[in-house]
Amino acid sequence: MPTPDLDKNTIKKLSKLCRIDCTDEEQEMLLQDLKKILQYIEKLDEIDTDHVPPCNHVLEEIYNVMREDEIGPLLDRNDFLSNAPSQIAGMIRVPPVMKQN
Repeated sequence: MPTPDLDKNTIKKLSKLCRIDCTDEEQEMLLQDLKKILQYIEKLDEIDTDHVPPCNHVLEEIYNVMREDEIGPLLDRNDFLSNAPSQIAGMIRVPPVMKQN
């Protein structure tokens, strides 16, 4: 697969499509980085993978990696509330999530 022609105009189009403001220096750095990435992909294309089975999911053999829930020692309420930025009546005060009309 040949490397697509990348130039400053391509970078300008990409930054406009992505809605990212780039300075001229950033555009030049991005252009060089993208060229390096595409060159690396070209190198990967040279690897013979004819006899390598496809790997659809790397964790296929792992079924349950979660530990069981275990009740541990509880933190004292006053110690717990001492870490809260705001509290009221022994509970943590949080900003309202829904506004009333």
